Amino acid sequence: MQLSLRKRIALTLFQRFKRNESKIHQLRYILWECTLRCNLSCVHCGSDCKKDAQVKDMPAEDFLRAIDEIIPIVKPNETLIVFTGGEALLRKDLEKVGEKLYQRGFPWGIVSNGFHLNQERLNSLANAGLRSMTISLDGLKESHNWMRGHQLSFDRAWNAILLLTKIKDVKYDVVTCVNQRNFNELHHIYKMLVDAGVKEWRIFTVFPIGRAKEIKELQLSSVEFANLFDFIKQVRKEKKIKLNYGCEGFLGNYESEVRDNFFFCRAGVNIASVLVDGSISACPNLRSNFIQGNIYKDNFAEVWENRYEKFRDRSWTKTGLCADCDFFKYCEGNAMHLRDEKNGELLFCHLKRIEEGQNIDY
Repeated sequence: MQLSLRKRIALTLFQRFKRNESKIHQLRYILWECTLRCNLSCVHCGSDCKKDAQVKDMPAEDFLRAIDEIIPIVKPNETLIVFTGGEALLRKDLEKVGEKLYQRGFPWGIVSNGFHLNQERLNSLANAGLRSMTISLDGLKESHNWMRGHQLSFDRAWNAILLLTKIKDVKYDVVTCVNQRNFNELHHIYKMLVDAGVKEWRIFTVFPIGRAKEIKELQLSSVEFANLFDFIKQVRKEKKIKLNYGCEGFLGNYESEVRDNFFFCRAGVNIASVLVDGSISACPNLRSNFIQGNIYKDNFAEVWENRYEKFRDRSWTKTGLCADCDFFKYCEGNAMHLRDEKNGELLFCHLKRIEEGQNIDY
């Protein structure tokens, strides 16, 4: 496959931008894994809710202390802090933490399955400074409930979405994990969201790792995978909703056509996370030898400024599938969470999967 001259020029310029971003590594997005407790049992989740429920939530004061350490090196009003889990809404002190972050100048948000979001809680969170929220909707009722492992999960998620469409000053979006069960429902979901007044929608696919590797229904066929990007491209052209594919994976000719920006894995470049045990990582999906430190023994600011070499110089990823790839200079080894944490090898290549679906030689 040959990229157009215009796209190659644009990608080359974007390469320079990425190198500069990695050099500056301005921290702009912090995820806090505030709990591992969850109220659902999702088929694609890599965690064991019963086991993880025994892991204590991180005390709020410990997280806030870490945030205080990084204040000198960030611009608080330009650094979003997002509570995630597990299910973040199971914590009863989010408003207190949010208020303290707001007082420090940080906007903050929540990623949630929406099960426990009602009008009273939403108002409470908004009054404490909530500025963004993401709700998962993984298909129509039967498909979503299968995915989430609870017969009420669709109704609760949809109610949460409807509540968010009516509240001011909270930016929100809906995310859908596309799989074999809901692939043919995408047009219906699209219409539902538009009719409800939802303005932003994100789609991502499950990579075949852990539990997701064992459940075949979670993985799109190669043809479905390629067709998914044609669907996204068409929806974007219609401009009824702002739809983006997730930030993972270089997509060849689909670059700039299925999301607002070219592919750029910002893990460790602009994104950090604090895990429930205090580990300092990039994205919460990155554990094992991708951990950079721990707030209980390291200074968060020092870790951000002086570590993360694996994330900011990714030349080491040019191995295995990536070794002889003509597109490596644009991709730089795909998203970091798609690399084996033991040997660094790439576990999933979006471009190869598109190639298989389209039966085109690259």
